[in-house]
Amino acid sequence: MFEGNLLSILIWLPIIGGLILLFTGDKFAPRPIAFVFSVLTFLLSIPLWTDFNPVGHQMQFVELAPWIESFKINYHLGVDGISMPLILLNTFITVLIVIAGWEVIKHKPAQYMSAFLIMEGIINGVFAAQDSILFYVFFEAMLIPMFIVIGIWGGDNRIYATIKFFLYTFFGSVFMLISLVYMYSQADSFAIADFHTVKLGMTPQILIFLSFLVAFGVKVPMWPVHTWLPDAHVQAPTGGSVILAAVMLKIGGYGFLRFSLPMVPDASSELAWLVIFMSLTAIVYIGFIALVQNDMKKLVAYSSIAHMGFVTLGFFVLFPIVAKTGSAEGTLLGLQGGMVQMMSHGFISGAMFLCIGVLYDRMHTREITAYGGVSNRMPWFAGFFVLFAMANTGLPGTSGFVGEFMVILTSFKANFWIAFLAATTLIIGAAYTLWLVKRVIFGAVANDNVAALTDINKRETIILASLAFFVLLLGLWPEPLVHVMNDSLAHVIEQATTSKLGN
Repeated sequence: MFEGNLLSILIWLPIIGGLILLFTGDKFAPRPIAFVFSVLTFLLSIPLWTDFNPVGHQMQFVELAPWIESFKINYHLGVDGISMPLILLNTFITVLIVIAGWEVIKHKPAQYMSAFLIMEGIINGVFAAQDSILFYVFFEAMLIPMFIVIGIWGGDNRIYATIKFFLYTFFGSVFMLISLVYMYSQADSFAIADFHTVKLGMTPQILIFLSFLVAFGVKVPMWPVHTWLPDAHVQAPTGGSVILAAVMLKIGGYGFLRFSLPMVPDASSELAWLVIFMSLTAIVYIGFIALVQNDMKKLVAYSSIAHMGFVTLGFFVLFPIVAKTGSAEGTLLGLQGGMVQMMSHGFISGAMFLCIGVLYDRMHTREITAYGGVSNRMPWFAGFFVLFAMANTGLPGTSGFVGEFMVILTSFKANFWIAFLAATTLIIGAAYTLWLVKRVIFGAVANDNVAALTDINKRETIILASLAFFVLLLGLWPEPLVHVMNDSLAHVIEQATTSKLGN
């Protein structure tokens, strides 16, 4: 029914809902209003999946209208098998965030819900934009509601965390803007598809690649530009941590697929070793850092960096395979693994942060040493927590296993040592996650505060059960997700392995 402008509705409906909440304030039932807008947006996003044609890589649900005609900037939207699942992930997670904050957020709930609705619309815009300037506007605009969420509802050190978050991400995107303007000078268009056809010399390709690496690497975040993430997670309220880990980090991985690989393939091939090195460092080194954390949020934040290392590894390991075999055969599995890992990490990391939020709401501390024996007082919660923890370690049968296994299998084709180092996450990840579970969930009741805990209520059960469903569904039956993105990812590989060297 809305196919002609469905993407615009998914962008602007939650933004309008957020603006309504800003103007009406706390007096007019902000929570039900936010719930209605978030659920409606999610329901309207479902046709993206049901009506999507997985055959071919062409953009679907396309909308095109002139915006700034003098600079050939258009309001151009569309989705393919890469961006469509990410929009669905965003709309689903936003519903859970609204429900999660229902009773917890007592200070300015209307503004809190408004920030997340506006952020939802903007992030949908990031994934749907087919004009590079439109992408950049959405890319930058999403910083504002996130900045506000951490700055107002965050912890004691929230100002430091918000400034650091903003400066890191803004600094990276400035280089991206310069590259987009340069590409415009070559293509005489700001359309992303036109950028893909431009031939460039190796020097401009390398400079553009490095600028995108900074912009998207900060977003992932990759080592060594990752330090803003633990601070942001620790200071953010639960909803802020969930949207940050589950959705916003995926924009970095998406950017590599949409810009770096197809736009500057020769530079991507030349510098793939750098991205692989950064990815493996995140997987191994950051995993060890997670092992020594005493704050649950910091532990899961560092875990996110390590798991996102698999995403960038899966995307760039195709180049050493092509160099070794002279063929791109078998590289599709790596990109599929990276995409599955992005979706899986969205569910698992969001669930882990929500579980930590459940404990924090009851005891107002995230220190691991303050807990122990939680399963004695909260058996249902303990069951969910252990499930998500096992998924975080990559247990077969959960979504955490599928993407990582696909990337490791692909890495073997490139180099044994790349695969070996990537596979160490199965040990390191199990170490820090099981160590967390042992200290928090199992054992005797540690103190009177734990003895006074009450198990999850219906609202919390609905949230955690919803995430558990998708963690298990994707772990046991990943084929539908893999199927919808196959042709789009195959097209990215074709572009990434076709030289665009020119004058």
